[in-house]
Amino acid sequence: MAIVTLEEVKAQLNQTLDVDDELIERKICAAQCHIEQLLGFKISDQYTPTKIPAPLKECVCQLAAHWYENREAVLVGVNAQSLPIGVADIVNEFRNWSWAG
Repeated sequence: MAIVTLEEVKAQLNQTLDVDDELIERKICAAQCHIEQLLGFKISDQYTPTKIPAPLKECVCQLAAHWYENREAVLVGVNAQSLPIGVADIVNEFRNWSWAG
């Protein structure tokens, strides 16, 4: 289950039209899956829906919006960005770090 709504991401994008709703929902799903891979855990396994930290929701919103606005891996004439600024930092705050010894 997505931790952010379609409406939240559309607000992030300043998008009011419904024409791209299915595409935006795909970006939300992909963004959350990517964030969970970086975290090393499923968000729903660690938090109840009402206790999900706002920074993690912001990560999903920012990444989904970034992928919606930059739909290709390579853009000619544009500086490349792998993640929106701040997403990696927020993920690192919540990531479970462990060192096997």
